[in-house]
Formats: sequence, structure tokens, C-alpha cells
Amino acid sequence: MNVNGIIAEYNPFHNGHKYQLEESVRLTNADFTVVVMSGNFVQRGAPALVGKRLRTEMALRCGADLVLELPVLYATASSEYFAAGAVALLHKLGVVTHLCFGSECGDTAKLQQIAAFLAEEPKAYQTALKQLLKQGLSYPDARAKALRSSFPDNGTNYDELLSSPNNILGIDYIKEIIRRQSDMIPVTVKRIGSGYHDSFPAENLTGISANCNMPLQPAPVSALAIRQALYEGQLPAQLHPFMPEEVWPLLDVYLAENNPLYLDAFSNLLYYKLLLEKEEGYEKYLDVSAWLSNRIRNSLNSFSGFGSFCDILKTKAITHTRISRCLIHILLGITKEDMANGRAQEDTPYARMLGFSRSALPLLRAVKAHSRIPLITRLADAQKSLPQEAGRLLKQDILASEIYKGVAFGGTGRPAPNEFSTPLVIV
Repeated sequence: MNVNGIIAEYNPFHNGHKYQLEESVRLTNADFTVVVMSGNFVQRGAPALVGKRLRTEMALRCGADLVLELPVLYATASSEYFAAGAVALLHKLGVVTHLCFGSECGDTAKLQQIAAFLAEEPKAYQTALKQLLKQGLSYPDARAKALRSSFPDNGTNYDELLSSPNNILGIDYIKEIIRRQSDMIPVTVKRIGSGYHDSFPAENLTGISANCNMPLQPAPVSALAIRQALYEGQLPAQLHPFMPEEVWPLLDVYLAENNPLYLDAFSNLLYYKLLLEKEEGYEKYLDVSAWLSNRIRNSLNSFSGFGSFCDILKTKAITHTRISRCLIHILLGITKEDMANGRAQEDTPYARMLGFSRSALPLLRAVKAHSRIPLITRLADAQKSLPQEAGRLLKQDILASEIYKGVAFGGTGRPAPNEFSTPLVIV
């Protein structure tokens, strides 16, 4: 049985995601697809546009067979930790044969070469990286330049390759496969359509082909472009051509009753948390250095919102995304100790199920037979049976979801759904 593993956020799900799902099945000849998906907070240090339950249903209706939640500890972490948690989850299931991911590069062999080189961490590379970081370069820029100076020249433009977020994640996925000596086979699908950072089209791209009477299909746009379009007031109907027919009605109904969530929806909570801990500082939180902790404390009088505070704090060496990720860690209470405990458990000590397709029963039986970690379907049972450290990680997931839902349902007059009573999504 071939089982395809995909690591995703689906924030929100769009045509490019459906293309990747379908193409990965074709490339791997997969019988089933398992998706490890971020929950209600995502890797760039932000809330998901819509909740994890809706995004799970979107994935299942477009070809996924099983959706598992990536613990928030890893879902909001830097690329290497994000990859470590997600790859560990897929590896420990014991049934995943392929790890398929999208990339701007589209060349699995090239990404494998770089990943193998970085997995060894040669001394020349480490030395160059440290020197470049001391010069004030951001970590992404320093890594690209260090790689270019120490990796055997093969004509590759490393600045371009390592400036693309999906290439970076793909390399980190493969590094983690190597580190774990996993049997999973990495396969990449080249991204189509606009780039990750491209904006939403200014005009409707649908039309009539010059050669026939069939409507032209718009090229896929990124999830970032869709989020930005909604933030800037684009009507949901304008997004319709860029989303699968299975997904569009779900999002349309949701947005008719709920607002999409952005960073600034959490501004008041963040400001309260920063004020509460100003005297002791924030260095205990994941990714927060002593220097950044002091910078946050000294800038707190200028706080006017989550996003604008990230702009105040960022520097040439620390990007907006990294700052946002640090502030999310403070807001959610995710500490360096939490990550150390997670790493001590070889990352992701359970698989929490968000939903599955009815046709995936053979896959579920195989997971139950071969998985080296428990498959969680009911939170109440899991809290009683998990070891202490794994239980702490799960409590962190529950708290993050409750915080998210508290903000999402605030002011609606409707109670937020309880995490313990929310049913699995079955399609």
C-alpha cells in the first residue's frame, strides 16, 4: 500500500492545493493521502484565516483521506522545527511511504543534494554562517550566502532558491528524513501560478479562449494573496475562480456569518500579556533572545496593534515574520523549555485526528496496527492515557484552540464551540 504524506496549512485551501494533492497521488501512485495540518495558528506566526475544522473539511473534500493536527509547538515554530514535528508525525505513523511537498524549484534531486549537505553541517558552512550572522544579515540571507560559499559549485542560484519559502521547507523536510533515517521517499511538485509573495490579481482573469469557446481558468494564486485580498475588502465572490468547487461553498457560507481572523484581532490579548510580564521579561519564550526581550519592553509604550508592533520591532537582521512568531509564542505561552521537552520525546508524541474520509478505513486500520504513537480521536480519553510530557503538549494545543475560538466568536453573541465536544470531520 502506497501512502502519500503531505504537510500543509491550507490557509485557506485553493486551486494550487488541489493540484498538489492530485499530482502527488499521480507521482506516488498513492492509495491514500495523509495530511498533517497546522491547527488554528500557523508557521508565519499568525492565526489561521479560518478554523482548523473548516480547513479539514476542505482538504477531505478535495482528495485527502486523513487529516492530523500538527501540535502548535511545531506549527508556530521556525522552518526547521516545523519540519521536525511534521516529519516525525508522518514517520511515526509507520505507514507513510512518500512525503510529497510543493516547491518553486520542482527538482527533488537538487533539493536532496542541498539537504544532504546541510544535514552534515560541514565546518566551512558553519563558520561562514556564523560570520555572516555577526555581520547583521538575516538568517535566510546568511544561510543562502554561506551555502553559496561552501557548497560545490554546480551552477545553482542559491540566493534565488533559498529565497523561496516552499523550497526552504522542502529542504528542511528532506533533512529531517535523513536525520531520522526514515524510509519515506521525498517527492516534490512544482508550484504553478503566481508566487508565494505575489498579490491578488487586480482584475478578473477569467475569459474566453481565442481557440475555442471554453472559459479560461485563472492561474492559481497563493494563500497569502487570498488572505490579503480579503483583508483589503475584496468580496468573497471574487475569490470563487481561485478555489475548487468543493471548497468555495464552505468558505462562502462561513464568511457570511464570521469574520476571517488576522493578527490584529489578537492585539488586546497580546498587549495584556506583554504588560503582565514586562518586569520579568520574555526571554523564556521560544525564539525570544535577551536582546529582543529588552527591545519589546522598551517599545511597549508604542504598542498600537499586533501588526504595527511587529513593524516597530523588526530590524534588518530580524524579519517581520520572525518577530510575529516570537510574539505568538509569548501570547500562547510557548517556551524554550516546551521545545526542549518536545525534542526529548523525539518530537510529536501523538497523532491527533481532525477528520477522515469514509473510504479511508483500510488506512485507519493500518495506522492503528503500525503506528508508534497513539492515534487520538477523543480528547478526554487522551488526557487520561498520555504520558505526562505528551499530555503537556496536548494541553498546549487545547489552550491555543480555546484562545483562537474565544477571539473568533467574541462579539457574535454565540458561544465558542468546546474543544472537547467538537466532533471529527467525516466526509
